[in-house]
Amino acid sequence: MTRIESLIRNIPDFPKPGILFKDITPMLGDAQALAEAVEALRAPYADHRVDQVVGMESRGFLMGPALAIRLGAGFVPVRKPGKLPAATLSESYELEYGTDSVEIHADAIRPGQQVLIHDDVVATGGTAMAATRLVQRLGGVVVGYSFLIELSFLPGADTLRAVAPVHSLMRV
Repeated sequence: MTRIESLIRNIPDFPKPGILFKDITPMLGDAQALAEAVEALRAPYADHRVDQVVGMESRGFLMGPALAIRLGAGFVPVRKPGKLPAATLSESYELEYGTDSVEIHADAIRPGQQVLIHDDVVATGGTAMAATRLVQRLGGVVVGYSFLIELSFLPGADTLRAVAPVHSLMRV
């Protein structure tokens, strides 16, 4: 884990002043660290049935497909509005200053499918909760959440734990 942590750099004031951005791209560029991270994300769910891994745009797309392959599952993208080509469902969520929304293909999850929701970072949990509501609207069952980094000074992971277990490789 030390290797993974050492390859995540902090970028102050990005994308706006006061934000300390966790840049995972150096870790993604290191084959050993990337493999270790995918394996560490997979391990808590290795003995669970996972039919689909849902990844949030855009950094959830980076490790989500590898995680899905390692779990023997499919991968479903949850995207910003207007980015998916077929019929979609949309879900809004609160931001610090307003609202945003995400979409999923209307046929991406079948009723009863077991779903793991993945993203690189959990902060407020708004995007993950919106994805949860989309999965549930399609009849899927959220069996867990997977994050590379949990911002422990924000309530996101605690909010999600009311739905399903949360596994984060790092808490900062």
